[in-house]
Amino acid sequence: MTTTYDPFHPAYYDERDLRQELDRVYDLCHGCRLCFKFCPSFPTLFDYVDAIPNQEAAKMTPAQQDHVVDECFNCKLCYVNCPYTPDQHEWNLDFPRLMLRAEQVLHRTRKRSLKTRVTDRALASTDLLGKVNSAGAPLVNKALGPTGTAVRGLVERTVGIARERVLAPYAKQRFSTWFKRRSTQLGRAKQAKVAVFATCLVEYQDVGVGHDLVKVYERNGVECTLPDGQICCGAPALHQGDVDRFAEQARQNIAALSEAIREADAAGEHLDVVVPQPTCGYVLKFDYRDYVGGPDADLVAERTHDAAEYLVSLHKADDTELDTEFPGDVPATITYHAPCHLRAQNVGLKSRDLMKLTGSKIKVVAECSGIDGTWGMRAENVDAARKVAKKMVDAIEKADSDVITGDCSLANGGIVLETGKVPLHPLSMMARAYGIAPEPDVPTMEADNG
Repeated sequence: MTTTYDPFHPAYYDERDLRQELDRVYDLCHGCRLCFKFCPSFPTLFDYVDAIPNQEAAKMTPAQQDHVVDECFNCKLCYVNCPYTPDQHEWNLDFPRLMLRAEQVLHRTRKRSLKTRVTDRALASTDLLGKVNSAGAPLVNKALGPTGTAVRGLVERTVGIARERVLAPYAKQRFSTWFKRRSTQLGRAKQAKVAVFATCLVEYQDVGVGHDLVKVYERNGVECTLPDGQICCGAPALHQGDVDRFAEQARQNIAALSEAIREADAAGEHLDVVVPQPTCGYVLKFDYRDYVGGPDADLVAERTHDAAEYLVSLHKADDTELDTEFPGDVPATITYHAPCHLRAQNVGLKSRDLMKLTGSKIKVVAECSGIDGTWGMRAENVDAARKVAKKMVDAIEKADSDVITGDCSLANGGIVLETGKVPLHPLSMMARAYGIAPEPDVPTMEADNG
């Protein structure tokens, strides 16, 4: 048995070795049960072991072990709750990374159905689908926007994306096109310079978040650049277990971002990378180091920040500050949904802190949406995902605020489905508070889709 989360270790892809490590970790988790409330994996694991004489986790069948793996959607909240993580306890327990290892081993060894392979391909081909669907945006949105229709039923049967899921509409003008056509307009003396890692969601669908990020940053004297060559961060492929495809995408992004950073450094300017989507930010900070590694991956990770995290650090620094005059629309109360993949970064609730500058009263909802990358988009997982989201829905309804905000576009789609209310990204909320209007003709999720 090898306790390793290093994909370069010679035993990493050995299924027999993996099974022994699953025995060890499942036994420890069964004895602890601290994470019972986080996802379906743990109740399933506990039920299996409870039914075995003497409760020996090592007597679980491979199919039972795989069932636990399949139900893990890698929200990463184990990192927030588990007392036995690496560098913290001798048990060296990293459940999320072990689940990813299992997915990667099973991706290589397990025969998957044709429908599963099609769904994997569709969910991982974000750039291809983005380019095609943006070109036909009005017709695509008309077909895919309404949930529960015959068209969405056909998509579910063929591609495997749940018909009831609210999908962010495609924008006819991609974010990168808008960015290149605009002119920089700093609202105050230049304080800093950043590279925006737009993410596929902002590039093709939630483009308004990118517009608002740039405008809020520029209002505060932060020059924005958009390095050429960036593509999807690769998270969908990684979470499916296709580490080879993930590494290929990661290398392209690492090359594009590290080159931009080094060019800025050579010119005497410090360049940080800002990311408006939590999963993508997590991938750049942690997964690129783990699955690609090297000095360029380290450089990108060290310079990467969540978009709100960066602004709060700017405000708290001794030699920089944010504009705290808000002549626009400032709601009295805001419910802020803190996404799992942002909480797992251990940077604190920076989006909340940023929005508090407006004077709004913020109520935090730190419950999982059940989306977690693309797991909750799949038809076979949607019922379990919606059960997970029930706590989030109850908390949002209890908060009963004027506005709902959330950093994750996919989680926001889940909120639309479950509540009928359309959340704003925190950067968009800040833009409205500054009096910055949305760009015209930018499609948004509709409340009646759910």
